[in-house]
Amino acid sequence: MALLSRSSLTCKASASRRPTVRASAGANRAAAAAAAAAVILSASPVPAMAADLALGANVFNGNCAACHMGGGNNVIPDHTLQKAAIEQFLSGGLSVEAIEYQVRNGKGAMPAWEGRLDDDEIVAVANYVYEQANKGW
Repeated sequence: MALLSRSSLTCKASASRRPTVRASAGANRAAAAAAAAAVILSASPVPAMAADLALGANVFNGNCAACHMGGGNNVIPDHTLQKAAIEQFLSGGLSVEAIEYQVRNGKGAMPAWEGRLDDDEIVAVANYVYEQANKGW
């Protein structure tokens, strides 16, 4: 695959807000297409929470489900992972950031998972819990 220099590409957003990339006559078409895909993906409003939800489900099932099976809580029954309970009891309310903070630092009977899970796993499980809470366990 040929590498493209900055001078061989032009990128601009059209009226539809979708960036376009054009290669100069000497640029390789495949490389130009790859560059265009990279620009479009980086400009897309895909949230970071497109984080690996499959990884989040695996982390949840392997580490969290013992206490939170099906979004419940077998230690403090009213502090579930249901949307209303998260909004009521979680510092910061229902947000990926608040869930991630709770996973990292723990609280009360919940242990801190920082140091036990890596950053990717923590982010993935926080996004998974957020998605499940919003759609209903």
